Amino acid sequence: MQKDWDAIIVGGGAAGLWAAGTAAMRGRKVLVLEKNNKAGVKILMSGGTRCNITHHCDSRKIAEAFGKQGKVLLSVLNRLSPQDVVKEMEALGVATKVEDTGKVFPASDRAIDVRDAIVKRLRDANAQLQTGAPVTNVRLNAMGGFEVHALIHEQPITLQCKSLLLTTGGLSFSGCGTTGDGYPWAEAFGHTITPLRPALTPLLSNQAWVQSLSGLTLDDITVTARLQSEGGKLLPMERSVSRGGFLWTHFGCSGPTAMNVSRCFSDEVHDVQRSLSIDLLPNETRESCELWLQEATKQSNKSITNLISQRIPKRIAQALMEQIGAPEDVHGAEFSKKHRNMLLERLKNLSIPIHGTRGYPKAEVTAGGVALGEVNFQDMQSRKQPGLYFAGEILDLDGPIGGYNFQAAWSTGHTAGLAI
Repeated sequence: MQKDWDAIIVGGGAAGLWAAGTAAMRGRKVLVLEKNNKAGVKILMSGGTRCNITHHCDSRKIAEAFGKQGKVLLSVLNRLSPQDVVKEMEALGVATKVEDTGKVFPASDRAIDVRDAIVKRLRDANAQLQTGAPVTNVRLNAMGGFEVHALIHEQPITLQCKSLLLTTGGLSFSGCGTTGDGYPWAEAFGHTITPLRPALTPLLSNQAWVQSLSGLTLDDITVTARLQSEGGKLLPMERSVSRGGFLWTHFGCSGPTAMNVSRCFSDEVHDVQRSLSIDLLPNETRESCELWLQEATKQSNKSITNLISQRIPKRIAQALMEQIGAPEDVHGAEFSKKHRNMLLERLKNLSIPIHGTRGYPKAEVTAGGVALGEVNFQDMQSRKQPGLYFAGEILDLDGPIGGYNFQAAWSTGHTAGLAI
């Protein structure tokens, strides 16, 4: 293997693979070093092995999905938009489809088709991909550029490059090899690593009634993460509300909505009560829901449980009736105003105590990372060290479920590839 390169990319995931293809198309001599024995392991696992490539929306909607963090993405999305990604995938032979949720998947439902396409893209451009090649250290070269120390075929080797791109990912899905290798290297070059925590991970609740609903899914609810201090004050949190699907599990809850707000429960905040508030009927106002309940209770020939089961799954209806202390078979004429108000509160604001998350092993992304203000998003170059670049999950960027994080990886990788 040659030892001198225009650019070395450490990490053969979504951002690194895309960046390599883009850079090599510009005539750069590019090497990707991936410690796993195959590239794009996280791509292969994502979306239930289907790979949610991006989201069917414009670039501004992608940026907005990241909250305050998303402003920096506008420039990179201008260089590679969701539409550009789909167009490139189609050109590479990967037909795509848009599902009702707006998620874009390969028409084949095979993540391997996506991974193979972007590997082919870089190889066709004459970039080199070396798998089974863990990097042990990166540092400045006294003669200029960088030294990259790696093991290739278990033999140590020192490589040289003018530009160094770190796309080592975060800590999520550690089984993919994302073990945070890039963070200490970034710090050694003077970068700040904002607090790291798992995001897009299932939530834990030790409540028996929650766990008793295991396996039940809801297609359209709104959840709100709540952290309340001992004095009763709600702590302000960004991206604490999500609407969509929800899954009750034997350990608590999961599904897109629960996972989207999980970052709120991963923060190291002590002496607070944590809970998830669920609106089971998000299309109903509290007033319209109250009117419906009043009318429903006039139907004295039907049990309240059966009546509310017309709007929510019966198992949840039974659980709510048990919570308010009303008999499951109580009829409208026997249903007190007190019980009706208690039921209304739970239909619109059902509280689930949360005591944590399932952490990094089940997290789809890592919140925190290289501080965004220390990176120039016009070219993804470090503001601390010329010639050093970042892309993908190593950055302090984490978005919701729906292809947003892959789009950020493709776009930041592409922008870096145009510069290295």
